[in-house]
Amino acid sequence: MTTAADRQGGHVLGVFAVTSAALLWGTTGTAATFAPNAGPLAIGAAALGVGGLLQALIAPRALRRAAPALRARAGVVLVGALSVAVYPLAFYSAMHLAGVAVGTVVSLASAPLAAGLMERVLDRRRLGVRWWIAAALGIAGSVLLCAARLGDAHGDAAATLWGVLLGLVAGAAYAAYSWAAAALMTGGVPRAAAMGSVFGLGGLLLMPVLLITGAPLVASGSAFAVAAYMALVPMFLGYVLFGLGLARVGAGAATTITLLEPAAATVLAVLVVGERLTAAGWAGLALIGAAVVLLSIRPATPVGVAGGPV
Repeated sequence: MTTAADRQGGHVLGVFAVTSAALLWGTTGTAATFAPNAGPLAIGAAALGVGGLLQALIAPRALRRAAPALRARAGVVLVGALSVAVYPLAFYSAMHLAGVAVGTVVSLASAPLAAGLMERVLDRRRLGVRWWIAAALGIAGSVLLCAARLGDAHGDAAATLWGVLLGLVAGAAYAAYSWAAAALMTGGVPRAAAMGSVFGLGGLLLMPVLLITGAPLVASGSAFAVAAYMALVPMFLGYVLFGLGLARVGAGAATTITLLEPAAATVLAVLVVGERLTAAGWAGLALIGAAVVLLSIRPATPVGVAGGPV
């Protein structure tokens, strides 16, 4: 019988795993600057395409055992895979057009709301006051963080607008594949098979994009090292950790916790690139941290695999 202490420990482990994934993902913007000749489509396809295929390659036994359950929920798998394919292309294009700060913040700040709506509409799940407060804190922090760095943004208004729109697409895609993976786990599909099917098929869909656009990634050793790092560490290892956490905290909470990603990206910009952060930016970081702390407190009510009221 699962005790309250066991549930609390599992929830804390889930929060830690998703937090670690978000911190790893926060390194991608800085890493991409070391491959300036590679376009956003090449970076995105290499990062999540290769990382997604690796998710499938490490879980062949789990995928074989879960094949009947995956076939029965083929629609959910397809939605997740298509979202995995769309996300990196939209996300890295958003950063390219609107700047790293704006593209990252729009993508990640919109994801919790999209995930919450999906859980509420598709799963009939009550998210709870705590989740809405945490989402509001995280989004407010991200807005402050974005506003603090907009003074460094360059480019015309049209490019910025397209970047914002692509950021919203990325946020919706991120929420959709998180929901799909969580729905498979809730339906009895083991974590490794759920993540392997959704991300493996999504990675396969990204391979044609990589073949068409990826030449600059092998043009130099540094560009290849960037592609290898992004595929193996933030995307492969990051999504292994994300899957572990997703099984314990649910899609709504997980996507809110990953608001740490733009915070991590900002800290790296300050420490590595030498950018300066205003008081408003530090206040934004504090609000994002408060959201994660709030989500780490486990409610007493027992919940299922994908979480309940948060």
